[in-house]
Amino acid sequence: MSANPGTPPFAPACERNKQPILEVLQRILPATGSVLEIGSGTGQHMVHFAAHLPMLTWQPSDRAENLPGLQRRLELEAGANVLPAIELDVAGHWPGGVFDAVISANTAHIMGWREVICMFEGVANVLQAGGCFGLYGPFNVEGQFTAPSNREFDQQLRSRAGHMGLRDVTDLEKLGSERYLHLEQRINMPANNMVLVFRKQPITTPPPGKQD
Repeated sequence: MSANPGTPPFAPACERNKQPILEVLQRILPATGSVLEIGSGTGQHMVHFAAHLPMLTWQPSDRAENLPGLQRRLELEAGANVLPAIELDVAGHWPGGVFDAVISANTAHIMGWREVICMFEGVANVLQAGGCFGLYGPFNVEGQFTAPSNREFDQQLRSRAGHMGLRDVTDLEKLGSERYLHLEQRINMPANNMVLVFRKQPITTPPPGKQD
């Protein structure tokens, strides 16, 4: 990350994975509508996705401390279909209105579990019925690491902060089902990552797993 205040922050991983993620988004996102990105970070994903999906309106967001660098990239590279970045802490205030889709990349494993719950609750509140929530990152499956590199990454995360760590698909699927977010697809990605695609169900009956 550059120390030059005029230069946007840069993440090599974002540069590597932005195209594979885009190819998934081109399949799962609606042709038109609005998309909220949670944790836009450096903005590299946002400007790439928006340039290739110009019929969508994109709302970048991040925590307050990350907004200056994010906004610098948007000012330099974003097209007219990208809105100014907004502050969004998943455990705090969420934007008003509804979105046709929500995406987030490499966030669940750096949040505490309570924040992950808050993210799902927030997504359920702002996502239009029938809309999708695409969550990208490394995940465990049935309590197991999917690759040695993911095990090593999990150890690195936990050594940095005890609240971090890879999340299990089963736990995320349960979180979603309790909030009308049905896990529709689990798409394998390069470097032992996945995209989990949740679909917002109409709120007509109590969601599975919740009882009155």
